[in-house]
Amino acid sequence: MIELRQLASQVHERLLDFYGQPTWRNPLPPLDELVSTILSQNTNDTNRDRAFGALKAHFSSWEAVRDAPAADLIAAIRVAGLANQKGPRIQNVLAEITRERNSLELGFLAELPLEKARTWLLGFKGVGPKTAAIVLLFSLGRPAFPVDTHIFRVTGRVGLLPEKMTVEAAHPFLEGLFPPETYYGAHLNIIRLGREICKARRPACQLCPVLGICKYFDKNI
Repeated sequence: MIELRQLASQVHERLLDFYGQPTWRNPLPPLDELVSTILSQNTNDTNRDRAFGALKAHFSSWEAVRDAPAADLIAAIRVAGLANQKGPRIQNVLAEITRERNSLELGFLAELPLEKARTWLLGFKGVGPKTAAIVLLFSLGRPAFPVDTHIFRVTGRVGLLPEKMTVEAAHPFLEGLFPPETYYGAHLNIIRLGREICKARRPACQLCPVLGICKYFDKNI
């Protein structure tokens, strides 16, 4: 484990040297981030943002989204794809939050112990480890490490993840490798590496800033 932590540190430092300290968009309120992340499932960032913008333009409040005819919500978010699934999923989450909290506001999660906050978010159908971690990290500034397709692929290739580890198991595993203060930068830079260089097909290994410490290159190239 010590060697893996050292490798994680090397990966992070090399990506900082290569890309710099990244900054994502301005943080959204946690409920907005939760809905946005549900919209992002199985689509790209552009379609997610278009759907979220259309949703906010069409409905005056989250209460209005919760109580709207399902067909209206589905029509508003269609650009995100899988709208017939995402629309009811969003409404069900909003309804459950209302039943539990008597309001649609998630700021209280900032005060809960981290694992209680994570468990609370995971209690909703359609909210998995990645969605919960995104809300915790980007909206609430809590130490969580979201693992998406790019991060799972890149960290697996580099040699940070054991073979056959699941995406779900990779969340706590990577949180144990990277120091909490690096989660934000490491998450964003690894995603960028996966999109631009360490692609699923034909990775451009010769251009990669982690060349020389990457197990995939040593084994396959």
